[in-house]
Amino acid sequence: MAFSPEDLKEFSGFAARLADAARAETLPRFRKGTTIFNKAGPWFDPVTDADREAERALRRMIEKIYPDHAILGEEFGETKADSPWRWVLDPVDGTRAFMCGASSWATLIALEHEASPVMGLIDQPFTDERWLGGAAETLYMRGGQASAARTSGLTDIAKARLSTTDPLATGYFSDAEAAAFARVAKASRVARYSLDAYAYGLLAIGELDIVIESGLQRYDYAALIPVVEGAGGVVTNWQGDAPGADDKGELIATATPELHRAALEVLKG
Repeated sequence: MAFSPEDLKEFSGFAARLADAARAETLPRFRKGTTIFNKAGPWFDPVTDADREAERALRRMIEKIYPDHAILGEEFGETKADSPWRWVLDPVDGTRAFMCGASSWATLIALEHEASPVMGLIDQPFTDERWLGGAAETLYMRGGQASAARTSGLTDIAKARLSTTDPLATGYFSDAEAAAFARVAKASRVARYSLDAYAYGLLAIGELDIVIESGLQRYDYAALIPVVEGAGGVVTNWQGDAPGADDKGELIATATPELHRAALEVLKG
């Protein structure tokens, strides 16, 4: 099934409505002592009532307006897996940040067609920032004002501003991945940590140059791809292939193709 620019405009408008609905569930609970649950048994994998209630609200809206579309969400799995259209939801990406009162968490909403992300939205309600990517462009919105988002255009890794959520092997990286990331950090000018999905928004407006992650699930990164690419950046796995081409959840996003090639070379050692 083909889709037109008018279709994408309609979907983008609906995604904005979804983000507004998520805000109504997440923002009143932020820094208000929201209930925290551990969903991973002996390991700590937190989820809050903000995660769950926001996803429930988004699912209800999608099921009403687009009943034939599939939905994949972090908290409640996948429905209608045979549909060519799929909404991919992570209502609170960065739950650890959320529970600590840090504003690096974000709501992630993607729309995929035939398993390829065609539209992505990153929303940070507390700072009132939103990124909407699709059709080879990304808009950055804050305080009711919208502007075209563009990456920094940096090509020199020695001047790069780098980020990952957790650089340690005790976090999301294996020992080998942590060592590979450390090589890129050493080659870069500065590294900042614990920014979650917010880092990709910063990359899209030229405030960061490289973001490297591992251990990601589809709902963690589907929305990021159109946002970064629409701003002029590059997103692949650590082998330079499409995200999701392997099962490691590795992702590298950069401001330019030249920077991407340089960072991949350092990653591979």
